[in-house]
Amino acid sequence: MTFTPPELPRIDFLYLNEQDMLDAGVADSARCVEVMEETLILLADGDYRMAGASANSHGAQINFPARPEHAGMPADGPDRRFMAMPAYLGGRFGTTGVKWYGSNAENRARDLPRSIHVFVLNDTDTGAPLAIMSANTLSAYRTGAVPGVGVKHLALSDAESVGIIGPGVMSRTILSSAVSQRPSIRTVKVKGRSEASTYRAAKWYAESFPELDVQVVHSEQEAIENSDILIAGTSTSKDGPSAFPYFKTDWLKPGALVLAPAAARFDDDLLTSGRADLVVDYRGLYQEWFQENGPKVTYEELLGIPGNHWWDLKEQGVLREEQLVNIGDIASGHAPGRVSDGQIFLYSIGGMPVEDVAWATDLYENARRKGIGTVLNLWDTPALS
Repeated sequence: MTFTPPELPRIDFLYLNEQDMLDAGVADSARCVEVMEETLILLADGDYRMAGASANSHGAQINFPARPEHAGMPADGPDRRFMAMPAYLGGRFGTTGVKWYGSNAENRARDLPRSIHVFVLNDTDTGAPLAIMSANTLSAYRTGAVPGVGVKHLALSDAESVGIIGPGVMSRTILSSAVSQRPSIRTVKVKGRSEASTYRAAKWYAESFPELDVQVVHSEQEAIENSDILIAGTSTSKDGPSAFPYFKTDWLKPGALVLAPAAARFDDDLLTSGRADLVVDYRGLYQEWFQENGPKVTYEELLGIPGNHWWDLKEQGVLREEQLVNIGDIASGHAPGRVSDGQIFLYSIGGMPVEDVAWATDLYENARRKGIGTVLNLWDTPALS
């Protein structure tokens, strides 16, 4: 029996736990890439709203002081924050929603994910909730699919080798999306921070993709050289920028595509000389980060996402804004993508809440059709109206 939202003023909504999300198709990487492509085109066309005066903000974040003065207040620590990420997305979606999560690296010792996510999907007209969703898988698969759009449009058509630096959850979903777009992939090279975690990740890759030759390598250079597609999946480190993966120009294969949804360093000469094509998920995001944080905040402090450094170079007059190309403009045909096998592409991905809204809307519609989830009641009639 499918769920049909009741007539107003009664409001019912769907609750989808993690298993419900899996049953609704959250792990369908190929479909998620299609939905993210739609989303990125709508972004480039301007049919969206996010937070902030410019409607481009990543979200609102709560941080804690290093030495709290009040009992019970948490102290700052690695990935210690709360964040709300609201957005509206137009097109066939027409929905509004917010992802809310708390994050703490110490969760690992409790057998919990670093971040714990929920998502609320709303009717844009009335504001009524349509669904409340477990959102760790929602966030993970949309995070993997946005780079997958880059693979679809920018990777060599016969790409065979993938180099992964930082083989965590994010890199897993990115590889899933990449394989969905390039079934020619045959080899995966994995470089992690510790031997134990790297071998655990390699085991997962080998079991999940038995058709692939999964190799553990022991240096960034080994992962990067001769790879058609590269995944930068390393989070920030207490060691600072020196710990960010370094994609040295001489190591990059002609035709390589670097997917950078996390910290990454490149030679400035590669960026400014035109030897690499620079692609971003959406220019407005980096402009807003610059406006929110100001020129004194370095990109290293903004998670090391390379598009922030590129925007800094643009503000300094070293790069022109048109050198930073929206992937949505490439996907819609308004900007050129790959025109030769020798082009090197660097694709910076910051992540935006419109992506969560899009994938949540698709999954909500799937759940309704398939009768998945638990119907909860907000009210029959509002007590205060």
